[in-house]
Amino acid sequence: MTEETETRTTGEAAIRDVVSIRLPAASAYLSVLRTATAGLAARLDFTLDEIEDLRIAVDEACAMLLSEAVPGTDLTAEFELTGQEMQVRVEVATVGSSAPKRDDFAWMVLTALADDVDAVTDSPDRMAIVLRKRRGVARSA
Repeated sequence: MTEETETRTTGEAAIRDVVSIRLPAASAYLSVLRTATAGLAARLDFTLDEIEDLRIAVDEACAMLLSEAVPGTDLTAEFELTGQEMQVRVEVATVGSSAPKRDDFAWMVLTALADDVDAVTDSPDRMAIVLRKRRGVARSA
């Protein structure tokens, strides 16, 4: 696990923290990622409901990716904390990956729990899901 901190001063101090975690691409390790998600969201003073939304969203994104992951490889998660927002990018190695289906139940859960969700396939052998959550943004019902 690594952490980078960059501080910018433009009128008022803004902190940008980036935390990267690499785990085996296996569901047995997702509890570590859920715990890290909750701890980092608490650092940004997210409410308990917002923290739980993030935990579930990260778990769901990982479950979607693990079904496509090459056995024996790693899942990487990068958390970027900026002011009142957290961006989470989870990524795995795949064989002939295609973007996750945006019309299935798992994708609907993700879009309901996070403010922004996107699937990224920068190369034919990698797949990532990026989600953002802002503190204090009410979800639409």
